[in-house]
Amino acid sequence: MDKIYFITHQNEKYSYLESAKLALDSGIRLIQLRMKHSPLSEIEKTAYILKEECDKYKAKLIINDNSDLALKIGANGVHLGQKDEAISIAKGKIRENQIIGKTCNSLEHIRQAVESGADYIGLGPYRFTWTKENLSPILGIEGYKNLNLDIPIYAIGGIRLEDAKPLSETGIYGIAISSLILESKEPEKKVIELRKYFKEII
Repeated sequence: MDKIYFITHQNEKYSYLESAKLALDSGIRLIQLRMKHSPLSEIEKTAYILKEECDKYKAKLIINDNSDLALKIGANGVHLGQKDEAISIAKGKIRENQIIGKTCNSLEHIRQAVESGADYIGLGPYRFTWTKENLSPILGIEGYKNLNLDIPIYAIGGIRLEDAKPLSETGIYGIAISSLILESKEPEKKVIELRKYFKEII
C-alpha cells in the first residue's frame, strides 16, 4: 500500500469526489472514501465514480465504515472505526482479497485489531483536526514511538508537512492526510516532499 493515504473531505472549494481526484492527480495511490452524514445513495454514486478513477491511476480505494458497499463496488477494502461493525463481521462479508483497516487510539486498540485480523491501522489523532468529529485524546509524536508491531500503521489527524520527518523517524509505516492537500496551492509538490520521508515503490 502507498505510504501516503488520502482521506476524502469536502470544503468550499472541493466536493468529496473532487478532493479524491486532486489527491490522485497529486500522485497519491491510496484513497479512502469517507462521506460522514451523506445519504447512502450519494455515497454509493460517488463510490462507483471514484472506483473508476482509482482504476485509471492503479490506485487502491478503501470505503469508510461500509463493508457491504466495499463488496458491492469491488473496492480494495473497508476501513472501520471504533464504533463500527466488528472486524469479524466485516470479514464475513467481503472477499478474501479485500483488506480491512481499523481506527485505533491506543496500544490496546491496536492489539485488539491485530488479534481480530486487521490488515492495517489508522492511529490517531496526532493533533486536533477539524475534519474529524468526537476526537479521542491527542497522541502527539510520543504516541507513535516504540510501537514495534508487525502491521502497517498510519499516523492520522491534522498532520502537516513539518510532521513528516519526525513521524517517519518513529518507524511507523505511513501517514494519512486530507487538509494538507486540499489547502495547498501546490499539492503535487507537497506529496513529493512527503515521499522524501516515506519512500516506497508503489
